[in-house]
Amino acid sequence: MEPLNWGVFDLDYAQEVERIAKRLREVTAHTLHKRGLVVAISGGVDSAVCAALAVQALGPERVFTLILPERDSADASAVKARALAAHLGVRAETFDIAPALAAIGCYEARDEAVRRVLPEYEEDWRMKIAIAGGAEGRINHFRLIAQSPEGAMHEKALGLNEYLQIVAATSFKQRLRKTLEYYHADRLNYAVVGTPNRLEYDQGFFVKNGDGSADVKPIAHLYKTQVYGMARHLGLPESVATAAPTTDTYSLAQGQDEFYFALPWASMDLALWALEHDLPAADLARVLDMAPKAAQAVYDDIANKRRSTRYLHMAPVLLTEETTDTRA
Repeated sequence: MEPLNWGVFDLDYAQEVERIAKRLREVTAHTLHKRGLVVAISGGVDSAVCAALAVQALGPERVFTLILPERDSADASAVKARALAAHLGVRAETFDIAPALAAIGCYEARDEAVRRVLPEYEEDWRMKIAIAGGAEGRINHFRLIAQSPEGAMHEKALGLNEYLQIVAATSFKQRLRKTLEYYHADRLNYAVVGTPNRLEYDQGFFVKNGDGSADVKPIAHLYKTQVYGMARHLGLPESVATAAPTTDTYSLAQGQDEFYFALPWASMDLALWALEHDLPAADLARVLDMAPKAAQAVYDDIANKRRSTRYLHMAPVLLTEETTDTRA
């Protein structure tokens, strides 16, 4: 095998687009018996590529897109999503989910947990949570980062109970969005498209019965690097094709690596590829210019996340007398 390098992600994009579009047509019509596809578009590259592939497969008239902002969404996200819908020529409906989230206690439950850590926190503050530890070979832990209206920054260690409550509350967002996706899918007799890339899917970076729920996932086999390449090949708007991946879940700007992954997305792609191809950590260390011990810590973090998020991929467990059946 050749030495590890960034060329491992090279792909014949024209051929891959044709292959995915063909499979999407087959799955939609013959496996799922549906007339079209619903895609929630966030302004990010993953959902944009999925929407574009759906159009390649079925044509714009059989693709329905949803733009689902809420109180903490960046204004630019909806702007980019609308530009994408116009570019693709697809129907798009915008629905602000903030009132529904407030009604079910999403923001209240989150803020109550935050105040147990930072009593002075108020509704007009901004906040996020950040991960640390895994890249250094230690147990992952989370910290709360908050900013007052005057700009003062506060950082506190998050206890387990507070962390779990904040994540549980914010997961309402993904689950409510999915509820709306399936409402429109049922109304139109369409299938729902899931938008995770390979890194997110492998590492369990999704909410069960939220953004992890879908009828078909067109890019779950593609590394994030390849998704960006696909966006360029498909000629998507520059604002989308070059958009940095964010969670768009907390009121403070937050990158995915800050919230979940041990390294920035491009480096994580290479680490996952190297691990899946049984390359020693020293090879990854050479390319990423890091110590072999640090590269091994990244490998270990990938393995730990696979173990801890395995249940996210599981169908409900049926407790039959004969066997434990995990089929849906």
